[in-house]
Amino acid sequence: MPAGKITALRAQEHDSQRVNVFIDGAFAIGISLNTLSREGLHVGKVLEAEAWTRLESAEGNDKAFQAALRFLNARPRSTTEVRERLAQKSFQPEAIDLAVARLVELGLLNDEQFARFWVENRLTCRPRGARMLREELRRKGVSRTVVDTVLHDEELTGDEDERALTLARAALRKYADAPDRATFQRRLGGYLQRRGFDAGSTMKIVNRLWQELKHDVEEEDFTAEIAEDAEVEDM
Repeated sequence: MPAGKITALRAQEHDSQRVNVFIDGAFAIGISLNTLSREGLHVGKVLEAEAWTRLESAEGNDKAFQAALRFLNARPRSTTEVRERLAQKSFQPEAIDLAVARLVELGLLNDEQFARFWVENRLTCRPRGARMLREELRRKGVSRTVVDTVLHDEELTGDEDERALTLARAALRKYADAPDRATFQRRLGGYLQRRGFDAGSTMKIVNRLWQELKHDVEEEDFTAEIAEDAEVEDM
């Protein structure tokens, strides 16, 4: 757009937070109120070529920031997730860098806080072992140092064996009819390992629950024998 004088600033019909800028009577650009204020625009102001370039850049930066805010509105995100999202929207690298820096400064983007949110949410809604939690966070772009810090916080993560045992008990009904121990171990053990629990924890839990199942079956058989004997005596 050539340089010229701002002849009108008109609020956009469908977005009260944006205005259309007219230069020498022709529509030039739509900008946010933030950009309008930051650049000190007003009717009658003359924009030289350098000022126009700065205006375009400022609006691109603000759009990237607003897009990032909308992305964060649904749930916390990692820094990498935000960068990838903005890149998908075709924002310039400089605009992405500025948006991320501003979000970090405002405390709206913090990888450790995100990792804690992710782990807490997983442990509450979809329990996972440390191995899978680590893999998920690394895929989100969280650094190894941050992941280690969060997953070593026992107040947050609790006892891994107890977590695996609780999950196994909740799923036990699906595997209780296994015909033998090897089948039981393959099915229940596979279920736990697919959810990120290590082989050591898995084996201990499989052994424990198999013994409990055997004990319950023996008690049922013993109770049935007593009932049968009682019926014979009554005859």
